[in-house]
Amino acid sequence: MKTITLYQIVSEINLRAKSHPIGTLQEIRKELKQLKRLPTFNIFTPSTTHESWAFHHGGRKELQFNVGIETIDTVPYLRYGVAFSFETSQTLPDISLLLPKVRLFNEFILQNPEQYADMRMWHYYSYQSDDYMPSPIPHENITEGMFYFLGKRQPCEQIDYELLLDDLDRLLPLYRYVEGNGNLQLVTAVKVSPFRFSPGFTAKAPSANASLAQKELDINLRHNVLQAALYKQLVKEYGKENVRTELPSGIGTSIDVVVKDGDEFYFYEIKTAHSPRACLRQAMGQLLEYGFWPGTQEAARLIIVGETALDQEGLTYLNTLRQRFSLPLEYRQIVVD
Repeated sequence: MKTITLYQIVSEINLRAKSHPIGTLQEIRKELKQLKRLPTFNIFTPSTTHESWAFHHGGRKELQFNVGIETIDTVPYLRYGVAFSFETSQTLPDISLLLPKVRLFNEFILQNPEQYADMRMWHYYSYQSDDYMPSPIPHENITEGMFYFLGKRQPCEQIDYELLLDDLDRLLPLYRYVEGNGNLQLVTAVKVSPFRFSPGFTAKAPSANASLAQKELDINLRHNVLQAALYKQLVKEYGKENVRTELPSGIGTSIDVVVKDGDEFYFYEIKTAHSPRACLRQAMGQLLEYGFWPGTQEAARLIIVGETALDQEGLTYLNTLRQRFSLPLEYRQIVVD
């Protein structure tokens, strides 16, 4: 099967963007930068598109809309979102030009912590960091050659362009705030990615450059291991076309794993606590929000996932919640081989 190229992906994004707010990016830039004329109608142009990465036309000195191809476990993924590139060039002779924009980026992220909770950040400087939750960029990390990214990934051979463009639409208020010098009012209700099921697995790092003891203590890395193991088990039970990890909940967060069973959905929330009681306590609030908050997709089953077996007290507790409040809560033990 012929591999899709970034040039083809960018061309498709430009074409489909015409029916999305992100398709007006160059008009927004003309307004914010007080340009005399519209530089182009497209987000990406040949001059800003390369073999494995691209940024929006005019974005070199800006918080740039950025796409690129990354390989994870031999599978090519498309990253898409916004980025700061602190690499000097003819267009950007001094990275200090970006410092005021980083300050505004940090301000927006701090005051709107849930708006991009379903996205991830990473940075690159000689090597790529693990993914982490959206957070302010530390001033000490702003150095020549550093690259910061906020967004998502999709397998290159299974791109959901509507989901991709919805996510870029959601990043426009952040872009407007950063490039509008903070003059725009902070958004309190940014459009979030809707619940739209599509199968797939979002690959995450199972380990880091650390000692074995540190890896075992790292909750995020352990979570990634458990998520990968659960995904494999559920694929065997329901089929690859019916399982998805990191699916947007519709309210700015993402669900660890979702199973589609006919017309019903099952939501799984993974916890790394060492006792089932702690797992139940930590996961239930999230699952109830995913399944019952206004505007979300109602779930037929809400399943807490932990490494330890559920004890009798935990079973009694869940049975009480199911019988008295009709809550579809369950517990599943995950064993990693």
